[in-house]
Amino acid sequence: MAARDLDRTLSALAEPTRRAVVDLLRRRPRRAGELAEALSMSPPAMSRHLRVLRKTGLVEEEHAGEDARVRVYRLRPAPFRQLRAWIEDVERLWTLELAAFKEHVERTRTPDGKRR
Repeated sequence: MAARDLDRTLSALAEPTRRAVVDLLRRRPRRAGELAEALSMSPPAMSRHLRVLRKTGLVEEEHAGEDARVRVYRLRPAPFRQLRAWIEDVERLWTLELAAFKEHVERTRTPDGKRR
């Protein structure tokens, strides 16, 4: 994941309301009005949050039925896969660092637990 994309994704997900929207959309696609109602928000406020999620590529919208005003939102899996890959890279780094630290501590301690 490019650093700029990662920054935008993390910035979008840093806001609690947008994380709540993502949690709702994990279960199933929903209309914007449904999301606003579920989170006790006005439709314009929800629209602003959905715009941020759409611009960062975390969600996509489609028109439902014949009414072009009704939009259904769903999560896009690609950004979440990229985010997971970045987190796994960071986790691998820390796993290696902690293993090296453990080895160092064990190497510098005597059997009775004192430092050499």
